[in-house]
Amino acid sequence: MRTIGVLVFPGFELLDVFGPLEMFGILEDEFKIDLVAQNAGPVKSSHYSSVHPDAMIGDGTRYDILFVPGGRGVRQLVDNAVVLDWIRDTSQAAEYTLSVCSGSALLAKAGLLENRRATTNKASFEWIASQGPNVVWVRQARWVEDGPFITSSGVSAGMDMALAAISIMHGTERAEKVAEICEYSWHRDSAWDPFAKIHGLV
Repeated sequence: MRTIGVLVFPGFELLDVFGPLEMFGILEDEFKIDLVAQNAGPVKSSHYSSVHPDAMIGDGTRYDILFVPGGRGVRQLVDNAVVLDWIRDTSQAAEYTLSVCSGSALLAKAGLLENRRATTNKASFEWIASQGPNVVWVRQARWVEDGPFITSSGVSAGMDMALAAISIMHGTERAEKVAEICEYSWHRDSAWDPFAKIHGLV
């Protein structure tokens, strides 16, 4: 069983978190999920509903998979040294590091994506890319794999990325079964990205 540490913070995007976690959660014998926050107490999402974290970043817990979502709160979090240090330390000890949407800005700001390929939300692409000038930002991609790092485009792309990650860890057949259980149409082509054109990136 792999443990997943999911960073939640004020202003996180709901689907960034719970879309992918639905995919991982189907395989309950393969993944254990913790929502991890900087402080105790409810954490309000970008859509104002709140979640209760399972753990704090100061607990010292190590995770096999670090999962970093995006959301409006990322713009404040890029200046939070405590959270960035936790992301860096947790990622370095993890087998895989995953991000959805603007969560890649936090990985970049923590210095984890230096000279690696990554992608992100297309509507905020330029600002996010500015957080990591030495990252090889892929302008048109649903998700990008580079070693232990898997980064996805915006919001719903996280579900495709999660299925790709499951495929890497447990095989394509298991990922296909998860998609079937969720009645989800999996975009398997990581280069499929109509939103890059919509936002003038290609």
